[in-house]
Amino acid sequence: MKKALFLAAALLLLTACHNNKQQSTETNDNSISEEMKQANMQEVQAYLKDCGTFFIATAEGDQPRVRPFGVSEIIDGHLYIMTGKVKNVYKQIAKNGKFEICALRPSGTEWMRLSGTLVNVETLSVKQEFLDRNPGLKSMYKADDDNMAVLCITDATACFSSFTAPDRQVNF
Repeated sequence: MKKALFLAAALLLLTACHNNKQQSTETNDNSISEEMKQANMQEVQAYLKDCGTFFIATAEGDQPRVRPFGVSEIIDGHLYIMTGKVKNVYKQIAKNGKFEICALRPSGTEWMRLSGTLVNVETLSVKQEFLDRNPGLKSMYKADDDNMAVLCITDATACFSSFTAPDRQVNF
């Protein structure tokens, strides 16, 4: 029942943030200092880690596709997620890098939506670092296997929402 409610909530939350949201003063990516971008990225990463599982939406033609993900890492000042190149999600991202992630806190009353563009990164050291931080993935992927896709989140906007507070937006 809880999973069904979460999935229903996730699908509803994949719509745009409410027009009455409270935005941070840094609404234009070009006006944000590098320190603020890093702080915002750290906040988003901590939120994703706290949630454990988060859901990513991509597009296949005119059909949205949503699936669970569970790992993200900040490496060399960039936020990454990863998947396999043989998976449909990767093929969809390769055609259209725009995405949205919805992450629901365990309380069920707070959520974050993260949108932007995903860019595949083939840097071997980044792939290896991702695997070193997530050793459970080593049974499925190798940094040099031509399957592992490490995707850098760029042009990101995160909207933090809850049932009890105004929405808040950050960029990085």
